[in-house]
Amino acid sequence: MTVRVLKVGLTGGIGSGKSAVASRLAALGAVIVDSDRIAREIVAPGTDGLAEVVAAFSEKVLDADGALDRAALGALVFGDEAARRTLEGITHPRVRARSAELVAAAPADAIVVNDVPLLVEVGLAPTYHLVVVVQTAVPTRMARLTRDRGMTPAEAQRRIAAQADDATRSTVADVLLANDGTLTELHAAVDVLWRDRLLPYEHNVRERRAVPPDPAALVGPDPTWPEQYARLAARIRHAAGRDIRVDHVGSTAVPGLAAPDVIDIQVTVSSLDEADGPLAQRLADAGFPRLPGEWWDAPRQPEPVRWAKRLHGGADPVRPVRLHLREAGSPGWRYALLMRDHLRADPARRADYLQVKRELAAAAPEHAAWGTVTDPWFDEEHLRAEEWAAQTGWRP
Repeated sequence: MTVRVLKVGLTGGIGSGKSAVASRLAALGAVIVDSDRIAREIVAPGTDGLAEVVAAFSEKVLDADGALDRAALGALVFGDEAARRTLEGITHPRVRARSAELVAAAPADAIVVNDVPLLVEVGLAPTYHLVVVVQTAVPTRMARLTRDRGMTPAEAQRRIAAQADDATRSTVADVLLANDGTLTELHAAVDVLWRDRLLPYEHNVRERRAVPPDPAALVGPDPTWPEQYARLAARIRHAAGRDIRVDHVGSTAVPGLAAPDVIDIQVTVSSLDEADGPLAQRLADAGFPRLPGEWWDAPRQPEPVRWAKRLHGGADPVRPVRLHLREAGSPGWRYALLMRDHLRADPARRADYLQVKRELAAAAPEHAAWGTVTDPWFDEEHLRAEEWAAQTGWRP
């Protein structure tokens, strides 16, 4: 990710109205990187991209003027997996390289929106701070394609079926924009997204500012918490630049449990020196700035020493996040995983835990999180969890 530039991935199925969203964002001030336009540019007459396409598919893909005949090329690759992969091997690296150039040329405070039709299909979602999916009912898309693009119903149906379906796109979507209504309604939704999320998100990334969560307010349980975690974890791994252990921990990691609406994530590091190195900068660039100061987990009895860690937050104003960077095998690292798994396995302990959290929040809302440090229930739960681990052979 480019340092201190907010990168937004915009996608949607053919006929969904993605271009209308991109146009509105451009009018509001976004820098639009249009992958379709770039895809045309890199195979324009005289380019090495076009020369490589011709070498792979013959001059049958050229029109009378020597330009690419997209219909002829489409007829060759549609339904032919090997041919499609050959074409993608030619075009995708060039599109990515040109997109990177345009992003690098954007102002330091820009909101860069990458309009990518196949964002989901090619696995690009983790490379963005936020993914926006425009979703429209298939019958509406069919009507638009036949009316506005002159497709036959059969052709429109084939084009829709060749792309990812709505369920697949929704798994990577941080924002779902429904576009089954009027253009005015769509513009209104885009305006709210720009004002309430994208502008403050960009500012937070640039200023390395984390959004403070509200640890006292219990909500849910929200069945989408695991999906939200999965998107965040993918971004964290991409930012790290290597395979790194990332775990969903805390209350939102326990299915069916009401909890503060905060996604707690444990990032495993070999040492706190690693957490203090380039990884900290990479996480900040990806929208997870480090919180200043010294951070630790209070030890459970009878541990005498505080459990040091590093703590990062989330810059997204709508999705509070805490990233706990802990050493592999350390007591705090083990405790986070053990308590999560014990609560998942024991409904009675889960109910007790929720009751304690509610009592702490009611007694002192501003100090509810601190109450988990001092309340003796958590020491008792630690001992029960260790007994459970010994009985079941649990391993972190």
